[in-house]
Amino acid sequence: MENENLLRAAIAGDINAFQSLFSEFQPQLKSYLYRLVTDRNDVDDLTHDTFIRAFDKISTFNQEASLKTWVFRIATNLAYDHLRKQKRWPVNAQDQGADLAIGSEEVRETFRIVHETANAGAYEIKEHIDFCFTCISKTLPIENQVAMILKDMYDFPVREIGLILGKTEGVIKHLLTDARSTMTEIYDHRCALVNKTGVCDQCSHLNEIFNPKQDRQEQLMKMEMVKESKKYNRAELFALRELLVKAIDPLQSSGADLQDSIMRCTRTAIGETEDFFGWKPPKAE
Repeated sequence: MENENLLRAAIAGDINAFQSLFSEFQPQLKSYLYRLVTDRNDVDDLTHDTFIRAFDKISTFNQEASLKTWVFRIATNLAYDHLRKQKRWPVNAQDQGADLAIGSEEVRETFRIVHETANAGAYEIKEHIDFCFTCISKTLPIENQVAMILKDMYDFPVREIGLILGKTEGVIKHLLTDARSTMTEIYDHRCALVNKTGVCDQCSHLNEIFNPKQDRQEQLMKMEMVKESKKYNRAELFALRELLVKAIDPLQSSGADLQDSIMRCTRTAIGETEDFFGWKPPKAE
């Protein structure tokens, strides 16, 4: 009843009522936007623009879906405009980022400072798996990426994803199938955690650097997908990976600052940004 009253007030132009409703899903919205654009500053700008655009258009909200879905549609359209200016990521984006870090003492020093001084500078393998998931999802066409993230990370029903993307439910199901199939295929050839022929074991290498005294195998075996890897059903392993990623907020986790610095390094390496060396870790409160 309280939300219904707030919604009526918001539609009537009460910005405080709209702010109260918006704040309920703002953390999830920002997490979603980060998975799409991988830049904190862009996330803040897009979140602000979404709020302004949504409040400006609130009188047109026809309640065909929830306010959250309606706002996510606005945010997705704004993110689309931003992402259209950029190229899809190559599958080896993380490799390029690693090469940049290996070849640059300045980058490695930034990682060290963040790890040692930032409030969210911890390193856990599971958080880097989340980072990896985001990187690989950015190799997908935007619509596939959006559909998969909305469905598998944030539990949006297919119907509401269709409203967000302006597509039929049949098209959304097709986008989801293609996205999961492509991601599964990429992981099958890249991830050494669950496949001995995988070419990438970056998460384990970084764990050895940041947690040299930690038992790597013990940490890995805490993860269900690693324990299940001997059975090696690709679809099941991908589903387990998604469960792990879904439980992590890339902006609020214990290693969010460190992972963001690694993400910025990756974006610099593939030519998406040139401002890595101007970035400084957040000051500890």
